[in-house]
Amino acid sequence: MLFLLNSNKMFFIFILFFSTLISISSNSWLGCWIGLEINLLSFIPLISKTNNLLNSETSLKYFLTQSIASINFLISIMLLLIFMKNFEINFIFSTLINSSLLMKMGSVPFHFWFPNIMEGLSWLNCFILMTWQKISPMIILSYYMNNDFIMFILLMNVIIGAIGGFNQLSLRKLLAFSSINNLGWLLLSLLISENLWLMYMFMYSFLISIMCLLFYMLNIFYLNQLYNYNMNFIMKISILINFMSLGGLPPFIGFFPKWIIINFLMNFNLFIICFIFIMMSLIMLFLYIRIIYSSFMFFNFKMKWFKTFINNKIIIFINMFNFISLLGMILSTMFFL
Repeated sequence: MLFLLNSNKMFFIFILFFSTLISISSNSWLGCWIGLEINLLSFIPLISKTNNLLNSETSLKYFLTQSIASINFLISIMLLLIFMKNFEINFIFSTLINSSLLMKMGSVPFHFWFPNIMEGLSWLNCFILMTWQKISPMIILSYYMNNDFIMFILLMNVIIGAIGGFNQLSLRKLLAFSSINNLGWLLLSLLISENLWLMYMFMYSFLISIMCLLFYMLNIFYLNQLYNYNMNFIMKISILINFMSLGGLPPFIGFFPKWIIINFLMNFNLFIICFIFIMMSLIMLFLYIRIIYSSFMFFNFKMKWFKTFINNKIIIFINMFNFISLLGMILSTMFFL
C-alpha cells in the first residue's frame, strides 16, 4: 500500500513506524506514553486535508479521543507509581490502564468514535487505523493486564462487532465493526500467547490490506456500488474469497488462527466462550455473504462509458494471494497432521 503515497506522507509513515517501536521497546511507563503521543501526532497529518471538511472533522475527533485516552493513561500510571506498595488497589489501577489502552484501539465500550472516524478516512488510512494503530496499545496492554476485565471486554467485542454490522450501508463502517469483532479474537489470542497474537495480527493485517487495496482501486465506499459498477467477474470472485477468509470460513487461510484459538478453548473446557465466539463469527459470515450475494445477483444497466480499468499486474498479484488463501489452509492442515 505504500506506493500510493507521496513523499510527505511517507515521512509521517516512517515517524508512525518508529513511534510504535519506541512504545514497544521502552522499559518505563513514561516511555510508552511518549511513544503513543508521537504516534498520535504523526497520524493526524495523514488523515487531515485542508481542502476537505470531512477529513478535518475526522482528524479533530480522532485527536480529542486519543488525547482523552492519553490523559487517562498518564494519570493512571502516575497513581500506580504513587500507590505501588498498596497491592489491594492494584485491581483498580490495572483496570484504569487497560481502559485507556482499550479506548486508544477502539474497543468496546469505548468504540463509539471508531466507526465515525473510519467513515471519513481514505482506504489507506482505514488500513492503518485498523491494523498498525492497534499494535502499540495491545503490546502495552500485555505488560499489565487485568485478565478478568479483559475476558469480559473481549466477549463484548465479538458480540457488539457482529451485531453492529447489521443495517450498515457503508463498507468502511462495516469493516470498522468487523475490526471490533476481530479485536475480541486478538485480545483472546493475547491472553493465550504472544506468538499466537503475532500470527493472528499478521494474518488479519494481510487480509485487510487486500480488501482495502481492492476497494481503493475500484473506488468503492458503499454497498450499492458493488453492483452498480461494471466490475469484472474475477474481481467479484476476489472480493468473495477475501471476505470469506476474513470471516474465518474454512478452507480459507483466515480460519487457521481462529482454529488454533478454538482448539485452546476446547482443551481448557471453556465451552461457553467458544460457543459465543463461533456464533458471532457465523453472524459476520452472514453479513459478508449478504454483500457478495448482492454484488453477484443484482446488476444495473451496463454503461459503455463507465468502465473500471485496473492494471493487469495488480490483478495477477491479488489473484496469487487468493490462491494462497485457498490452498494455505489445506496445506497447513496436512503439515500439522
